[in-house]
Amino acid sequence: MMLSQIVFTLRLQAFSCFLMSFIHLQETHKIYRQKLEELTNLQTTCSSAISKQRKCLKDLRYSLNKCAKSCDEKELELIADIKTQIKDKENVFFDMEAYLPKRNGLYLNLVLGNVNVTLLSNQAKFAYKDEYEKFKLYMTIILMLGAITCLFALNCRVTDEIFNFLLVWYYCTLTIRESILMSNGSRIKGWWVSHHYVSTFLSGVMLTWPEGPMYQKFRSQFLAFSIYQSFVQFLQYYYQSGCLYRLRALGERNQLDLTVEGFQSWMWRGLTFLLPFLFFGHFWQLYNSVTLFRLAGHDDCKEWQVFMLALTFLVLFLGNFLTTLKVVHQKIQKNQDKVQKSD
Repeated sequence: MMLSQIVFTLRLQAFSCFLMSFIHLQETHKIYRQKLEELTNLQTTCSSAISKQRKCLKDLRYSLNKCAKSCDEKELELIADIKTQIKDKENVFFDMEAYLPKRNGLYLNLVLGNVNVTLLSNQAKFAYKDEYEKFKLYMTIILMLGAITCLFALNCRVTDEIFNFLLVWYYCTLTIRESILMSNGSRIKGWWVSHHYVSTFLSGVMLTWPEGPMYQKFRSQFLAFSIYQSFVQFLQYYYQSGCLYRLRALGERNQLDLTVEGFQSWMWRGLTFLLPFLFFGHFWQLYNSVTLFRLAGHDDCKEWQVFMLALTFLVLFLGNFLTTLKVVHQKIQKNQDKVQKSD
């Protein structure tokens, strides 16, 4: 009897300890909800203030452009200086907005709905970026192995379909993740934003291409191209990640900058050896396009996919080649201007 009373007393004490910790948890959660409400109000205030100041800067730039038509040389210099400051302030607004909730773009709205995808802490942003980079690396290796298997081991429509479906899923996932990263302050610009959307479309058309003589004539060429593309992407990831790490440490690049499938100005130092690999890949895309246009003109060709793939490969070639050529030209011109100034 005494033993059962002791056990009962201990259980009562344990329950009273639980009640005390439960009350403390409720108080802590109440404070958390208050802070969360304060945070939401601060976010709304900051977003509204940024929106108003953006409008002010836009009106100011417009008025300065009108004034510049009737100004002397000194006033024009002053206007140019103010415009530079305006641009700097807009960059600051961009950095501020990376920590504030904002409306999703059209693509994210279609895919996710109006869900807030803003990561509020630097730690969360960097963790998401690193996970994105690892995802790209692992999938590049998997796709390379998949293409090698389909080309050399399994000449089977089912395995081809699995590989093409994997490509569609990979590029779709990349576009979603990149859109989330852009919402959190990652500066992915220009063609390299559109590149993965075009690649998603191409992979989708490839997936729907039915078995037939035209498909078999292009199959080996496409799989060989996929192997080479994965190899180049692996090279780019390996060298770009090291270069970005050094530039971030020196404060020359944003912490959320990513590795890309192309060539950008910051890659000029130490990564120019990648250019021959990139240009060869671009011309292989052109070769794919020419091959497909020839197949589309064949008497036995009945599939709409052939002509559509030819156009898409041509778009990819033009976008990749012209963008890379533009970056190289701008960098060479900038280096020449520096040499001339030093002389």
